[in-house]
Amino acid sequence: MSAVLDLTRELIRRRSVTPDDQGCQALLAQRLEAVGFQVEHLRFGDVDNLWATHGQGEPTLVFLGHTDVVPTGPVESWRSDPFEPVVRDGHLYGRGAADMKGSVAAMAVALEAFVTAHPQHGGRVGLLLTSDEEGPTNLDGVRRVAEHFRQVGERIEWCVVGEPSSKERLGDLIRVGRRGSLSGTLIVRGVQGHVAYPEKARNPIHAFAPALTELAAERWDEGNQDFPPTSFQVSNLNAGTGANNVIPGTLTALINFRYSTASRAEDLRARTEAILDRHGLDWQIEWSLSGEPFLTPPGGAVREAVTAVCRELCGVEPDQSTGGGTSDGRFIAPLGVEVVELGPVNATIHKVDECVAVADLERLPSLYLAVCKKLLG
Repeated sequence: MSAVLDLTRELIRRRSVTPDDQGCQALLAQRLEAVGFQVEHLRFGDVDNLWATHGQGEPTLVFLGHTDVVPTGPVESWRSDPFEPVVRDGHLYGRGAADMKGSVAAMAVALEAFVTAHPQHGGRVGLLLTSDEEGPTNLDGVRRVAEHFRQVGERIEWCVVGEPSSKERLGDLIRVGRRGSLSGTLIVRGVQGHVAYPEKARNPIHAFAPALTELAAERWDEGNQDFPPTSFQVSNLNAGTGANNVIPGTLTALINFRYSTASRAEDLRARTEAILDRHGLDWQIEWSLSGEPFLTPPGGAVREAVTAVCRELCGVEPDQSTGGGTSDGRFIAPLGVEVVELGPVNATIHKVDECVAVADLERLPSLYLAVCKKLLG
């Protein structure tokens, strides 16, 4: 059994549903300390964060990952126990195999190999892990660690995130940026009443409909060469008492913008509120900014290194994308860090029977090791 496969299996066996780390980080810390890493355990609230570094001075290259996983869903729907890793038909099955215990194991194995072979490497190399990437708020994970880094003056030049970025084969796509995510909980107030006497009531559904039409049709920006146009979506719309003879008094809508560097969150908020005002609604909205958009531009050292590694070791010219959802890279990038995401195929993440190809998993440490050599070797 290979080192990375063995370690991935050990991590999968730990039922680390967010934010419970279940000892994953302690296991990894012990391994890294054995090869000379300095380890800090940064616990905030119920969240475990691991910060391990080797070397000194600048520049600093950090590998970023998470040890938490999403819930399994119906266990009976899995072909095997989601927390008992099984190799079947050339794939390793288990919750977190692809997202992202396989990448975490590969990072650790690569770092062990790098500092063993290059004990006097230039600068610093590090591993940053959290148990709160899959949670709904991410308040005490990398977001909080980034605040800590600002306070103590921690400087990082480059970051490789192990999110499962590949589409069909290892290395065929890397993320060089991500869109921002701005959510809102909108309440539109009307006047409740009997459906037979609409003149004595005000239906918030009817009142909101024209505003929703305008919001959905609005062209928020044109995007740019690195990002598609900003997207507005309603993810939930709820009103009513459950009775078909009652006009509801309130409507609640959950909305989200996935926006590019062509827009700013404050402008999207202001334009949304102006549309609501223009339609004469009695409204209130609570905004939540999950993360600003970020981009590592062409020519950046880590972007060039990761692209070259995919070309040389995977035999592909990777697509360089800013698509998909969000990642913890959104908290590191504002520190002035160049961020790129490279990981296994994402076809089964969060699904029943999540898996990763064993061949890809066993190649992944060599990709991370090659990035270390190109930037610090």
